[in-house]
Amino acid sequence: MKKVLSILVIVLAFTFNSNAQDKMMKDKMMKGGSKEMKMNDGVKKITLEQTAGEFTQKSITVSEGTYVFDVANNNVGKDVGLVLVKKGKDASKPENHIQTAYVTAAVKNNTVGHSKETKLEKGEYVYFCPLNPTPQYSLIVE
Repeated sequence: MKKVLSILVIVLAFTFNSNAQDKMMKDKMMKGGSKEMKMNDGVKKITLEQTAGEFTQKSITVSEGTYVFDVANNNVGKDVGLVLVKKGKDASKPENHIQTAYVTAAVKNNTVGHSKETKLEKGEYVYFCPLNPTPQYSLIVE
């Protein structure tokens, strides 16, 4: 009985410890309630959500740096993606797309996809989804 109780105490201690570390890391990584989060090695994360015909984030402002885009498909009913283009360039031409910002695979219904690391320099960009046709939204890098 002592052995069982000891094991239970150890398991609970590890559980509480790991939950506390997870919460501490999340609190440390969030930046002022925005959708920008800091990851390892200075890479930051931008989280976007798509619903039928639109992104829920209509405009984003971030600082210059390297980012990974997380794109959530919130019950769209079909695959979604992400295209990022420097503002002023023809978004209908793939050669103008910032290809590292593409999700690595089409994002299935009710899942989250990720892009490769993408370096964003100061300026204005537009983002949209060609698979779940959305308007073009603004991304500003300061």
